[in-house]
Amino acid sequence: MDTLNVCILLCLAAAVGCVPTAYLTQHEGNFAESYLKKFYDLQESGPSVRRGISPLNQKLSEMQKFFGLEITGTLDDDTLEMMKKPRCGVPDHKISRFTTFGNNLKWEKNSLTYRIENYTPDMSQSEVDDSIQKALDVWAKVTPLRFTRIYSGTADIMISFGRRSHGDFYPFDGPDGTLAHAFAPSPGIGGDAHFDDDETFTFRSNSGYVLFLVAAHEFGHSLGLSHSQDPGALMYPIYSYTNPNSFRLPQDDVNGIQSLYGQNPDTDTDTNPDKPQPPTTPNACDSSLVLDAVATLRGEMLFFKDRFFWRIYPQSRKPQQSFITNLWSNAPNRVDAAYESKESGNVFLFKGGRVWAFRGYDLVQGYPKAITHFGLPKSVKKIDAALYDKESRKTLFFVGRSYYSYDEARKTMDEGFPKRVYETFSGLTGKVTAAFQYRGFTYIYSGSQMLEYSLSTGTFFRVLGNNYFLPCTNF
Repeated sequence: MDTLNVCILLCLAAAVGCVPTAYLTQHEGNFAESYLKKFYDLQESGPSVRRGISPLNQKLSEMQKFFGLEITGTLDDDTLEMMKKPRCGVPDHKISRFTTFGNNLKWEKNSLTYRIENYTPDMSQSEVDDSIQKALDVWAKVTPLRFTRIYSGTADIMISFGRRSHGDFYPFDGPDGTLAHAFAPSPGIGGDAHFDDDETFTFRSNSGYVLFLVAAHEFGHSLGLSHSQDPGALMYPIYSYTNPNSFRLPQDDVNGIQSLYGQNPDTDTDTNPDKPQPPTTPNACDSSLVLDAVATLRGEMLFFKDRFFWRIYPQSRKPQQSFITNLWSNAPNRVDAAYESKESGNVFLFKGGRVWAFRGYDLVQGYPKAITHFGLPKSVKKIDAALYDKESRKTLFFVGRSYYSYDEARKTMDEGFPKRVYETFSGLTGKVTAAFQYRGFTYIYSGSQMLEYSLSTGTFFRVLGNNYFLPCTNF
């Protein structure tokens, strides 16, 4: 067994919460080695220990830092889970928000050509054509770049589908794993984009990989962008489903591409204040952050904001940020309220007049349902916050400045409600925006503040900031 594999096994033995070492020895160790070689330039040659840190430890730490994981330098469960997610085949070069390839790797002209050399059997040719055109339009809308399709000869951006070894010395790996890769602007193969035809590409459905989303990401590389550490950015290396019909290029990607080519002179002179702005990724370091909801999931804490949530594990205080739909593919993009029922074991997500129930990661049959399913009056159009009380086995639904009480065991709404919030929660004058319980205490969020109570005695203890449970982790 070579030095690198010995090093891998030692790291696996030290990892926290890993799956059985025998299995890791045969499969996960080789997989991790291959991943780090491909995306983080792990070298086989050289000393096994450098200044007390092995090359494997160093590269694992680099990867963990890039993805905002707990930096352990060992192959733990969270790192393995991230490695297994479908992603782009371009390496992760730097630790930052948007990045470029450096060395002025960009096109020195604004008029570029593209050619589709072949097609995937998963989609009709017209669907592929439309997906590619719209993926290029994503970048044209915010820059001076203009793209023209040609049907023969060599284009600036040559687009093709292939399997395994497909002629560029960067073979694909079969279904899932690496979905596609592209090359930075340069002569020859520079700008070209290749898609793994062992994947199932789709036009709009999330039952496979939406070609438009994969292509838009790859064309960012074709134009000079590297990967972003921002989990909400298009140039984040991990694939995430977003409804193509409502897709808008996030601000991080706009900043990146405009740093290379400048603004679109036809649209960026528009000063209309009602003009939709590019979406941004919520930042836990924002002291004015107002969370949409807070809930638990089997001992984890979930903090929701816009399309995202932060996830904190019991063994780690470092939150992981991701799209809501990455955890629950059938969930709404945004939520108004959420809670975990210890009675049913379900997590409930509310948006508008509907509620979704999930058992683990799966949507419970029959959901989504109307919120009147809980016995709420039809006059209630949305829930602002929900709180499950473990002691009474009741769930409180906050609506405006009032709240309702739902008996989880009897599955009925309690009589005598709604009540005014201040009758139970002294000192609370604003609207409740989120709520949850932790270690016997009740935490009520109102705007950017959080108030701590004992629900059983009605005692108010203190006012805390939103970062009390959701720590700031700047990149």
